[in-house]
Amino acid sequence: MNQRIYTLRKDQSLVKGTGFKKLLRDLVEAISGTEQDFTKGKLSRAILLLSIPMVLEMVMESVFAIVDIYFVSKLGPDAVATVGITESLMTLIYAIAMGLSMATTAMVSRRIGEKDKKGAGTAAFQAILTGAFVSLMIAIPGIIWAPRLLTLMGASAEMASAYSGYPAIMLGTNIVIMMLFLINAVFRSSGDAAISMRVLWMANILNVILDPCLIFGWGPFPELGIAGAAVATSIGRGIAVLYQFWLLFYGKKRVSLSRQNIRIDFGVINKLIRLSLGGIGQFMIATSSWIGLVRIISMFGSEVLAGYTIAIRLIMFSLLPSWGISNAAATLVGQNLGAKKPDRAERSAWKTGTINLLLLGFIGIIFIMFPDPFIRIFIDDPEVIQTGASCLRIISYGFLAYGFGMVMVNSFNGAGDTATPTKINFFCFWLLEIPLAYVLAMPFKMQQEGVFYAILIAETVMTISAIWLFKRGKWKLKEV
Repeated sequence: MNQRIYTLRKDQSLVKGTGFKKLLRDLVEAISGTEQDFTKGKLSRAILLLSIPMVLEMVMESVFAIVDIYFVSKLGPDAVATVGITESLMTLIYAIAMGLSMATTAMVSRRIGEKDKKGAGTAAFQAILTGAFVSLMIAIPGIIWAPRLLTLMGASAEMASAYSGYPAIMLGTNIVIMMLFLINAVFRSSGDAAISMRVLWMANILNVILDPCLIFGWGPFPELGIAGAAVATSIGRGIAVLYQFWLLFYGKKRVSLSRQNIRIDFGVINKLIRLSLGGIGQFMIATSSWIGLVRIISMFGSEVLAGYTIAIRLIMFSLLPSWGISNAAATLVGQNLGAKKPDRAERSAWKTGTINLLLLGFIGIIFIMFPDPFIRIFIDDPEVIQTGASCLRIISYGFLAYGFGMVMVNSFNGAGDTATPTKINFFCFWLLEIPLAYVLAMPFKMQQEGVFYAILIAETVMTISAIWLFKRGKWKLKEV
């Protein structure tokens, strides 16, 4: 009897050890790169292999803004304000880049699922060509009218004169942002998510090194002030883009470019543009809705607005891993539809959604139980802490729903159905969230908490709508 118990425990130990080693191997494979065919095998392993590098990629993307603002803040409030104004001008570029990235993800993942590598390469090149043309149309006026754009956005004449170099460089070199988004979308949607992650690591490391050198003139570098931050970011991203192109032409990855792909295909470009309009619409609707909410919140004073701003920054940062996971769902849906496996595509969305729900739900529980300490990291003002904690707690109640909802929305995008999420966003954020926020805050006298509850309600309705439309299955019939 004792021998049997010992043998059983030994066998269980071996199973646990084997399971841990397998998980460790999968994590290493996810970060280093994988040859896994995501249209076959266990879905749980496919989700893990795609999600890990995508989560790390999203975290790395946030480092750009943090590093820039940290060093620029040493130059004074006018410099920080210039960065803020420039970022608002760059919103158009981000919207176009994200829209084209969604279209690229849908088309490349579908071709990979069909085992059509030439078609994937063609889609990739047409996306690059389209992005480059749009970037040029933005760069020329951006360079010429940078001072004028600053004054139009509320900057003083002194600020526009002293700091116009920053927006001129950022707008003038916007092609590196566009290419970074688009080519990473190509790698990510083909299944080479680890490459996208490494590219952003490279860009961030270069940016961290060059930022202080070019802003303050360390060592042999010239002291460029705020313009140095723009130069550092553009060089870091630019070198990363050159690395992307090297990989596309010589890296022998899932998607590669050759002379056969280097041609203009107006049919593919037309399809890319049509698909990207939905993605651009999604981003613009979401961005403008936040602006509307800030306008309502600002009526209750600067302390309330500060608390809301801190809480929303915390929420956005906590959502980054979930965005990475939802990007994995988009790739899985697109590839499996291309492989004529719509049922596996649907299962991948449900399973990824469940994983995201659990992850974001866990984060939400922490924020609900202990919101105050997170706000205190940034500020000591009691009124600001009270508002920020209230915002963090109320919105976090919706994390369970939103964790599932963002996967559903990205699954539509991965299938090439970018119109459905745009309609959902339009209804939930423009027709529901903003009017409801005003009604609850003012006529119902709930003040800022009315806005917080409106966000919670809108996000929950968005998730319910997305689930209902996803279950109808029309996305499976979308031709890309």
